[in-house]
Amino acid sequence: MNNRRILHTLEQHSIRPTPMRMLVLEHFLQQRSAQSLAELETTMPRADRITLYRTVKTFVEKGILHQVEGGPGATRYALCHDACTEGEHRDFHPHFHCTVCGQTVCLDTVHLAVPALPAGYRLSEVEMAVRGVCPGCA
Repeated sequence: MNNRRILHTLEQHSIRPTPMRMLVLEHFLQQRSAQSLAELETTMPRADRITLYRTVKTFVEKGILHQVEGGPGATRYALCHDACTEGEHRDFHPHFHCTVCGQTVCLDTVHLAVPALPAGYRLSEVEMAVRGVCPGCA
């Protein structure tokens, strides 16, 4: 993986690069599907659970990752688009959860209409989960 890209992404979001942060970001850059904390722990067995949790939490807060509800009671995380910033996620796309293999993927090419909110309301994110069978399981 290109360390320059990883360092640039962390710098762009005002995150100090540490070996763990670089490793977690590299992992997400290589994934097609959203990842749960349990999956991260399995992939990175030497990593401390608390450090992984804090890294993911920081990435969500800073706009590198967004939360995805990937099935009943399962929170997963996926890379944000470049438009996301600290405290403002701009990932207006649905997520597809395969009921056979359990993977959850971002449907980046399907854009959701941003709802027009009444005066005084401020939009922070839009979520939509679609469940069914992915092409690999069909």
